[in-house]
Amino acid sequence: MTAGLVFLPLLAYAFPPFLVADLSFGLRLLFWTGVMVLALTVTGLARNLMQKNPVLLNVPVRDLAFAALILVLFTPSLWMLAWVLFTCGGHMAPGAQTVAVYGVLFATGLVLVQRNDLNPLMASTPETERPRLIRRLPPDFHGQIHRLTVRDHNVDIVTSEGTFTVRSRFTDAIAEMEPVPGHCSHRSHWVVDASIVGVEKSGGKTFLRLMNGDLVPVSRKYKPKLEEDGLI
Repeated sequence: MTAGLVFLPLLAYAFPPFLVADLSFGLRLLFWTGVMVLALTVTGLARNLMQKNPVLLNVPVRDLAFAALILVLFTPSLWMLAWVLFTCGGHMAPGAQTVAVYGVLFATGLVLVQRNDLNPLMASTPETERPRLIRRLPPDFHGQIHRLTVRDHNVDIVTSEGTFTVRSRFTDAIAEMEPVPGHCSHRSHWVVDASIVGVEKSGGKTFLRLMNGDLVPVSRKYKPKLEEDGLI
């Protein structure tokens, strides 16, 4: 709190917003205070969105997704703040392009500051939902299971680290996936809900697209349940 009271006046004195040197100190202080509030609010909203969407937490370009969220939320708010303060101060408000450049710079800084907060979140997600079926995988497995597929008397476990085949009944393998939420999409396929990123149709048939790019067929028998649960 004390650091903020000292830092903000110094920032207002040394760095005029958008290089407008004749902006009054009071408006500079209001601007940087508003930027600080916006930054805290936007990063909090972005982190909440990431937490509620496991797909975003596990995508390879996680930082890019986080940056895009911050940019979309922060830049319009920054432009509105600048427009109000500059207009009140009798100055011409900066254009959208100028604000967008500052928005990108601010968003990059916020991502660099906040990215470490997402790592514990990613690490804790698999642990809280670690299924018993992982015991059948190699000891060094630390990936995510996307789906199960039955093949003869074996079950293929499709994961972010490759496909592993175990000898098991399909129903037993599904039971060992508890407590991870999932659905049967076909008599031969079971998918993890968090791995579903979209729905595609081809030739009159419906498929679930998973985060690893797989297309899993949806049969008439299981389609109503998937629709009821909001997955398609």
